[in-house]
Amino acid sequence: MLPLLLFLFLYLPIPPTSSLNQEGLYLQQVKLSLSDPSASLSDWNPRHDTPCNWTGITCDPLTHSVSSVILPSASLSGPFPAFFCRLPSLSALSLPNNSINSSLPPSVSACRSLTLLDLSENLLAGPIPRTLPNMPNLKHLNLNGNSLTGEIPESFGSFRGLETLGLAGNLLTGTVPGFLSNLTSLKLLHLAYNPFRPGRLAPELGNLSNLETLWVSQCNLWGQIPETFSRLSRLTNLDVSNNRLNGSIPTLIFRLTSLVQIELFNNSFTGEIPAGWSNLTALRNFDASMNRLVGAIPDELCELPLASLFLYENELEGVLPDSIARSPNLFEMKLFTNRLTGSLPTDLGKNSPLQILDVSENQFSGKIPPNLCEKGALVELLLIYNTFSGEIPVSLGQCWSLSRVRMRSNRLSSEVPAGFWGLPHVSLLDLRENLFSGNISHMISGAFNLSTLSISQNRFSGSIPNEIGSLRNLIEFSASGNKLSGPFPDTLVHLGLLQKLDLSKNELSGRIPTGIKSLVQLNELNLADNRLSGEIPDEIGSLSVLNYLDLSENFFSGNIPLTLQNLKLNTLNLSSNDLTGGIPPNYAKEVYRDSFVGNPGLCDDLVGLCAKKSGDKSHFWILVSMFMLAGIVFVIGVVWFVLKCRNLKKAKKAEIMSKWRSFHKLGFSEFEILDCLSEDNIIGSGASGKVYKAVLSNGEVVAVKKLYARSNTDGANSAKYAYTLRVNEKSDIYSFGVVILELVTGRRPIDQDFGEKDLAAWVSTTLESKGRDQVLDPHLDSTYQEQIFRVLDIGLLCISPLPINRPSMRRVVKLLQEARADNGPKTATNKDGKLSPYYCEDGSDQGSV
Repeated sequence: MLPLLLFLFLYLPIPPTSSLNQEGLYLQQVKLSLSDPSASLSDWNPRHDTPCNWTGITCDPLTHSVSSVILPSASLSGPFPAFFCRLPSLSALSLPNNSINSSLPPSVSACRSLTLLDLSENLLAGPIPRTLPNMPNLKHLNLNGNSLTGEIPESFGSFRGLETLGLAGNLLTGTVPGFLSNLTSLKLLHLAYNPFRPGRLAPELGNLSNLETLWVSQCNLWGQIPETFSRLSRLTNLDVSNNRLNGSIPTLIFRLTSLVQIELFNNSFTGEIPAGWSNLTALRNFDASMNRLVGAIPDELCELPLASLFLYENELEGVLPDSIARSPNLFEMKLFTNRLTGSLPTDLGKNSPLQILDVSENQFSGKIPPNLCEKGALVELLLIYNTFSGEIPVSLGQCWSLSRVRMRSNRLSSEVPAGFWGLPHVSLLDLRENLFSGNISHMISGAFNLSTLSISQNRFSGSIPNEIGSLRNLIEFSASGNKLSGPFPDTLVHLGLLQKLDLSKNELSGRIPTGIKSLVQLNELNLADNRLSGEIPDEIGSLSVLNYLDLSENFFSGNIPLTLQNLKLNTLNLSSNDLTGGIPPNYAKEVYRDSFVGNPGLCDDLVGLCAKKSGDKSHFWILVSMFMLAGIVFVIGVVWFVLKCRNLKKAKKAEIMSKWRSFHKLGFSEFEILDCLSEDNIIGSGASGKVYKAVLSNGEVVAVKKLYARSNTDGANSAKYAYTLRVNEKSDIYSFGVVILELVTGRRPIDQDFGEKDLAAWVSTTLESKGRDQVLDPHLDSTYQEQIFRVLDIGLLCISPLPINRPSMRRVVKLLQEARADNGPKTATNKDGKLSPYYCEDGSDQGSV
C-alpha cells in the first residue's frame, strides 16, 4: 500500500487552476515548500503559461519541457522538494550553497531522468540514500559539504555510468570502501574530510582506469600508497594530504605522467625526495610539506615548469637549485623551516609572476634577488631568521603589489629605499634585528594600509617623521634599540587604533604631547631610555586598556599623576627620572619600590627612595638605646610564645600547602602569593577556577589560578592537563577555541542552561540538532553574519576532540584574518594555485607568521 501511495503522490497530476502548464504547477509546489528570504524565486509567476523564462529554469527548445533547474547560492532552505521528481524531462538539478536541510529522502531516486544531481554545500543530514544508484542515467553526483552520516552504501558499487562522485566534507564513517572500484567510468572521486575509521588506501581503487581526480585528504589513512595506483594513467590530481601515510615518497608516481598536482603534505613521509621527476612534464603543483623529508631538493624537480612548490616544515638541506627560477609559471614557493643554505637564485622572479615567497627559518645567505617583483605580482615576501646580507633592492621600492614583508633577524644593512617605506598595500613591515641605517622616509605617508611597523634593533637615526601620524590603520609601532632623535611626534596621538608603541632605547627628547588620551586602544607604552622631559601627562591615566607602562631612564619631572591608579598595569616602571612629591597610594608599597628608584625627589615611606635626614647625634643614640631596651624586654616576652606556636604554624602551613600545586619550577615561595588571593585582585575566571594578579616581593607580577574544589566530572580536564604537566600548544589551541565560542555565543564556559555539559559540548550538540543560528549571541550584528559563522567554524576547529586535528595558532590567526577580510559565500574555495575543487581547512596554506 505504501509504494502505491508514494506512486500516486509523485505521479498523479495537480489539477490546473490557471493557464500555467502542469510542470509550472509542480514548480509552484516546490516554491511553496521552500523558504526564500532573498526572493530568488520572485519571478516564478503562476500567471505565466510556462516556467521556461523563470529564474534557474531551462526548457528543451523542441518539447518546451523543463530540462534543468540551476539555483546556486539562492539562500533557499527547507527539506528536499520531492515535486522536482515529477518533472519527466528533468536532466540536471543543481542547488549548491543553499540551506536544503533534513535528510535526503529515498524517493529522490524517482528523478530517473537526472544525469546531474548537485546538492553540495547544504545542510543535509542523516544517511546517504541507498536508492541513489537506481537513477539509471546519473553521471554526476555531488553531495560535498553537508552533514551526511553513516557509511557509504554498498549499493554504490552498482553505479554503472557515474563519472563524478563527491562526498567530501561530511561526517561519514566506516572506511574508504574498495567496492568503489566497480565504478569503472568514474573520473572524479572526492572523499576528503570525513571521519572515517583508520584504514589503508584500498588497492582495488587502482582499477579505476578512467580516474582523473582522487581527493582523499584527511580520511584517517595510514600505511603506504598501494603499488596498484601506478595503473591510474589518466590521473591529473592526486591529493592524499592530512593523513598518516608513511615510508618514502613512492616512485610509482613517476609512471603517472598526466599528473598536474600532487598533494602529500601533513603526513609522515620520510627519506629523501626520490629522482625521476623528468617524466612528469605536466606537473604544476607539488606539495610535500609538513613531513620528515631529508636531503637536497632535486634539480630535476625544479627543472619542471612548476607553478607552486611547497616543501616547508621538513628537514631538507643543501641549496635551492637555480633551475627553479627558469619556470615561467612559478607564482608561489614556500620552503620555510628547513636547513637550506646558500643564496637564492639571482633570477628568481624574473621569468614568472611570483606572488608569494617564504623561505623563513633556514640558513640562506647572500643578497636578496633583485628581480623578485619583475612581473609586478609579488604579494608576500617572508625571509625571517636567515643570514641574508646587503641592502634591500631598489626595485622592491616600486613593488606596489606587496602586502606582507618580513625580513627580521638577518644581516641586512644600508638605507632602506625611500619608496619601500611608502608601499600602499603593505600591511606588515618587519625589518627588526638587522643592521639598517639612515632615516625613516617621509614617503611613509603613502603606506596607508600599514598596520604593523616593526624596525627595532637596527641603526636607524634622525627624527620620526610627522607623516607617520597619517597611518590611521597602524596597530603596532616598534622602533626600540635605534638612534632615533628629535621630539616625540605630536601626530602620533592621531593613531586611534594603535595598541603597541615601543620607542625605547633611542635618543628622543621633548615632552609627551597633549592628546595622548586619544590612543584609546593602547595597551603597551614603552618610552624607556630616552631623553624625554616635562611632566607625565595626567591623560595617561585615562587609557583604560593600558597594561604596560615604562617611562624609566628619562628626565621626567613633577609629580606622579594620581590618575595612574585608574590603570590595571602588569608592568609599571618610572625609575631613574627626576620625579618629585609622593607616590600614589595604590603604588606606595614595597613591591613597587623598583618602579620608582632613582628619583631623588620622591618622598615616601619606601626604603631607599628618600634621602637620609641629618640631625642631633645624641638624640639619635638616645633613641637607639631606648629601642634596644624595649627590644630586649619584648624578645624575652615573646620567645616563649614563638616556641609554643611554631608547631602550630607548621601544621597550618602544611594544611594550606596541601591545597596548592605549582606546575613549573618557580623562583618564589608559594607563601608569597597567599596574601594576594583576595577578591580585589581577581583579573579573570573560568570553568575551573579564578585567576588572581599577584605582585611578588621582587616586583614581578604573576597570574595565579585557584582551582575550584569541583567534582571529578566537572573539573576533569583542567584543557588533567595541570596535574600531568601535559599542557602544550594543542591544549592552548583548545582553550583559545573556547574563548572564541564565548565571544560568538555570548555565554560563559559553564552555564546552568547546559546541564552537565560545558560550552564546547553544548555548541556541538546544539549545532547538530538546531543549526548555527541557535548558538549565536542575538546581540551580534546580523550584518556580519557570514563573518560570524566563519569565526564560529574556526572555534569548532580549535576544540576538535583529537588534538592532531586542531590547527596551529598561526593557522588560527590567518583564518581569523581571512574571516575578517573575506565577504564571499560560504562555499569552500579552491586552495590558492591548486586544483582541488573543494576545500575545508588546508594546512598547506600556512605561512610563517
